[in-house]
Amino acid sequence: MQTTFEIATRGQGLYEFTDDIARWVGGTGLLTLFVRHTSCSLLVQENADPDVARDLQEYLARIAPRADDPSMRWLRHTAEGPDDMPAHLRAALLPVSLSIPVTEGRLALGTWQGVFLAEHREAPHRRQVAAHLSR
Repeated sequence: MQTTFEIATRGQGLYEFTDDIARWVGGTGLLTLFVRHTSCSLLVQENADPDVARDLQEYLARIAPRADDPSMRWLRHTAEGPDDMPAHLRAALLPVSLSIPVTEGRLALGTWQGVFLAEHREAPHRRQVAAHLSR
């Protein structure tokens, strides 16, 4: 069973789409998610305290600041804007695919876990996440 989820982003941030996935899955099996872009990532992360997402964003900004930051003048790929190559760096550090067990139609996530798309670009985008449920 396969589908594609489309997530509309408003710029950098974490966008939870756990409920969309939960409405789609059924039965028992292994769910594989794969984001079809090179400047965003997928995460299983805490979904209870919004400070977690804010702190994660701040951390990513510190390890891969914009290309116009003096510490990033070594970057060569800058044609698509100062947020593009740092977005690729962040996507190289974070997962672009996830595997989540599904048991009797429910994602086998922990109490405080949700599935997020991590948008690393500053502009809004429409991101596609391919999903495959194997039984």
